[in-house]
Parts: sequence; C-alpha cells; structure tokens
Amino acid sequence: MEETREILSRTALSLPSPHVVLDLLSVGVCPRCIFRLFGVHGQAYCCSAITASVLQSFLEEQKSCDNGTVENRLVSDGLVRCSYTSQESEDDHAYCCICLGVLQLACQQDRKMLTTSKEGSIDDFTATIAELVKRENHHIDGFSIEVSIPPVIVANERAVWMYMKKKYNCEDWFKDKIPSQHISVKDALRLSINTSLENHLGVKSGVDLFRIRLNYSHLDASRMLQSSLANNHTCKRQKTDKKDNRDSLDDSHKSNLKNSNEHLCSESDSVILRTLESMLDHAFCEHFVIPPEKALKPCLLTTTCYRMPIYIGGRYLKFSRRVSQSCWIIDDERMGEASVEEIVGSNALLVCKGDNYKFHAAGREDIDVRMLGSGRPFLVEVSNAHCMPSMIDVQLIAEKINNSDKKYVRVRNLKLVNNQAWTLMREGEAEKQKQYAALVWTSRALTEEDLHSISSRKDLDIIQRTPIRVLHRRSPLERKKIIHWMNIERIAGSCQYFLLHLCTQAGTYIKEFVHGDLGRTHPSIWRFYRYLKLTQTPKPSVKQERGLL
Repeated sequence: MEETREILSRTALSLPSPHVVLDLLSVGVCPRCIFRLFGVHGQAYCCSAITASVLQSFLEEQKSCDNGTVENRLVSDGLVRCSYTSQESEDDHAYCCICLGVLQLACQQDRKMLTTSKEGSIDDFTATIAELVKRENHHIDGFSIEVSIPPVIVANERAVWMYMKKKYNCEDWFKDKIPSQHISVKDALRLSINTSLENHLGVKSGVDLFRIRLNYSHLDASRMLQSSLANNHTCKRQKTDKKDNRDSLDDSHKSNLKNSNEHLCSESDSVILRTLESMLDHAFCEHFVIPPEKALKPCLLTTTCYRMPIYIGGRYLKFSRRVSQSCWIIDDERMGEASVEEIVGSNALLVCKGDNYKFHAAGREDIDVRMLGSGRPFLVEVSNAHCMPSMIDVQLIAEKINNSDKKYVRVRNLKLVNNQAWTLMREGEAEKQKQYAALVWTSRALTEEDLHSISSRKDLDIIQRTPIRVLHRRSPLERKKIIHWMNIERIAGSCQYFLLHLCTQAGTYIKEFVHGDLGRTHPSIWRFYRYLKLTQTPKPSVKQERGLL
C-alpha cells in the first residue's frame, strides 16, 4: 500500500485540484482516464491497486491535510461543487463513462465476463492473452500491441472535456490542460498491460512482426452514437431546405435508425470520426449528453494474434515445358503437371507453419518455356507464420525443392527478405533486361551477310500488338519494346538450324518477334528473313541489376 501511496503522490503533481478529480470520479470517469486526460505518465497505469475508491480515499486524505491552503487551490466553493460520494465509488454495476471499461480491464469475451469485478486485475488480463498466444503455438521473439476502440469513446471523451470547459473554464489549471496534451486510450492501455504481458510471454515488446490485436466494440453505445449523428445530419438538412425535403428526410432518418439497429456500423469508423471532428461545440452539446452517462456493461473484446507477412526470396529455374509458373486450371482441369508457385510455396508454408501463401515473380514465362540462366527473381509471401524460419530452415526449404525426384524446379539464393524487396522487384520489372535463346529453322542456309545483319542490330525499337495467342485474355494494346542486341550461334552438323541469342526489354513477346505474328509485331526477324520459323520456344534468363534477390 505504501508503494501505491508513493505512485499517487507523484501522480497528483500532474493533476488539477482534488475537487476537480473527485468531480470527474463522481460523473463516472475511471482513474486511468483521469490520468491520461491530464497527461500523466509513469507507473500509475500499471498499478492495479489504484481503483476509484483508493483514489478517492487518497484525495480525501490530501484534502483534509491541506484544506484551506492557497498552494493546493482547495477553495471552499470547489468542495461544494464536488458531488462524489463513497456509495458511488463502490458501484460495481457501472463502468467508465469514457472508455466503457477498456482501461478498467473489465470486458466481455464471447458473451462472458473476462474479469470478475469492475476494476480488473492487470495480471489476470495479460495472463489470458498470453494463454491465447501459447494455445495457438506461436513461436515469438517479440510482440507489438494493436488496439481498436469504437468511435463512441472519442465522443465520450469530448463530452467530458465540454463538461469541464463549461464548469472550470475560468480556473487557471484548465487553460494549461488543453486536450492536445492528453494520452489516448490506446496508449494508456499499452502502458497498463505492456510490462505484465512481457513477463508472461518472456519477450520484449516493440516494433515487431508478431501482433496482438485487441478489438473492442460496444453495440448499444455505438447505436446511440449513430442515432445522435443521424439527428445532427437530419437537423442540418432540414435547416437547408425545410419546405421541400422535410417528409423525405424523416423517412430517411427512420430508415437509417432501423439499419443501425440491425448492423453495428452502417458507416466506417473513419467516417464517424471525421463527422465528430467536423461538429462545432454548440452542435455537439445539442446532440450529446454532457457529461456522458455511465455504462451499464463493458465493451466486448475480441483478441487475435497474428504475424505480419514474411517474405522468402530468391531465383527459380524451370527445366520442364509442362510446368506453369502459377497454378493453371481451366474448367476444373489442370493445365500442365505442376506449377512453380505450388512447388516453392507449399514447401515454404510447411516450414513456416503459416495460414497461406502468395507467390510473386518478376514477370512470367509461358508454360512451354524453360527458365534457365541465373533464374527469375521471386518472393513467397507467407501469411501469419507461426514459426519464424531461421537461415537453417530456409536452406531446408531450398534442399527439399532442389532434391525433388521430378527435378521440375530449382531455386537459388533463397533467403529471408523484408517487404522492400517486393517493392524493388516490382519497380525493376519494366527496367530489367531479359536474355533468351531460341532454336530457329530456316528454309535455306544463312550466309555470313545474314549473320552480320542480325548481329549488327543494336537497341532496335519494335511495336507489338497483343499476340493472337493471348488476345482472348489480354487487352488489345500496342506495346513499344527494345531489342538490345542479337547474335547467332551455329549448330554443328546443320546449316538450317541455329540458336538465336537476344537481349530484350522486359515484357517483350519473343515468339512473336521471331515469326512476326501475322504482322502484329514489326519489325520482326521474319520480316527481315522470310524463310525461317521458330522450332523450339525460347529459354529466358533474367538480368536485373536492381533489387535484393
């Protein structure tokens, strides 16, 4: 108890006169809300022993010791204004008129009371959260707390400030304690439970991928808030056009009230908050009870634990012409034997124990095109991974993929990366260069003049209309692309087959550049030499200087 007294003594230095604090207690404001309204920091939030009755006793004792002194500003008229009684302090059937029990750690969960009294124990509250983390088998090395509160709490807080402004506007302390200096409910809750939660989980809090989200809602109070805002909106419109729209507005208002009874939020919280911010003080006072009424039941709490997406990146090589990049199913029939997405993603998901995954790649190749060379950069985004993989785990993923019996896909440079790699990979898609090798047949042997003509072309500008083969699923557009260089490699023993090596801008349709696509790509190799055809689809490799992969 001595420690509690010391904490209260330090806290009192930041509070206004005791008669003001007692007045706030009398209208139903909880101690932690009082502390945060006046910008109190420190241990006052995480001390479970500081209840309304304890704070009242401390203030009464302080008042009796210092009554009549100018230093403590305890004037007689202030004591008369205070209507706080001991009976009200022990009322266990009402909750804070601002936070609706959030900072009292009294809440409902699954329609059951999470705490057994109005002033909940911090240790019991955090123990429940820690048990949820352990029950879901999350392996963590840190955490951060996210808090979501209903907009009605913001309205309640403003109502209390309006109450104080009306009653204490002439007192010096009120001019110094402007609302901008207060601590939010969310931050006050974090201050209250953070240390205890660290002890239960055995890790430190901070900016971490693992999040504990506390989502508070209050159906009855939210309905009343929507009703008040609807009344305000109706009054505004009636003043603007009383004669023509009165009947239709009344019908609309009734309909809005009916819908708000059926749904918790007909408008998003952000819209409601903007509406509250735009209301002038006199309009606010007309449509809201000041001070707000005490809540007869606390908020409903929904606690969820999740990890922000983690990214595993590298480069993949595809050796099979029967493997697509992503899972390809048409009319419930799989196209190809497998996909890079499934081969890589399923192995990553298994090790990370996540809920699901997404596969991102820097471009794509057709199913009948192999991906060779240095490989194509990719990222696997794993959602809500219960286990944060180590470098050994990442290497295990690579080994499982590379040692597969079917040898469809191989990965290189696999590692954990941050979400910036995803941004850089996307930014570099249009800037990167891609190198291809295509097997081409000609109806006559190429001469040295032909070889020189092809190899001498540098940074050739071409225009490609959407290819016929993909026109059913792509927009009919014209795309300007660049062929950076080309050269020809003769094949021993043949004068009509050759390998065409070329480096192009990302997004170039290589097949169409070779055969012309009935004139939809121009210029093309076929336009220069009308006696050739593509006999084997090109094999690309990706040259990307930017990025982390």
